[in-house]
Amino acid sequence: MADDDGGKFKVRNKKKITERDLKKMAPQQRSKDNAPPSDEQIVEREKHEKLIGQLKAAEARNRLRIMRLRYQSSRAQEIGHLIACQPTALKAVRLQALVPSYPNEKDRGDSLEKLDRERIEALLEDNKGLLINRIN
Repeated sequence: MADDDGGKFKVRNKKKITERDLKKMAPQQRSKDNAPPSDEQIVEREKHEKLIGQLKAAEARNRLRIMRLRYQSSRAQEIGHLIACQPTALKAVRLQALVPSYPNEKDRGDSLEKLDRERIEALLEDNKGLLINRIN
């Protein structure tokens, strides 16, 4: 910045401008010489940025959870359809035992109830195929 006193360059420090001088300046000049943010403003901005980051992370986790649930649901529907389309009940039971609708995250033991277990045993013991042949 050339000044009127001899054309020498005069160094200005933004921190040395008082608030009274800022009020006297025109808006265009004031925008160039903004005072640095105070410590409180810096702390508040950091808190705000941290909160925004936490919210974005929570939204991302929720999107992943929804996608995972949607995938598991469509997979279970497809497997159920494949099981229902088997030509015999025996093949349907075998497919259901081999390909579970939902992935086993932990071993749950026997997932069949007593009546279901008796029905499957009866189907497996049917040597003549009277119970497992389906009518089309």
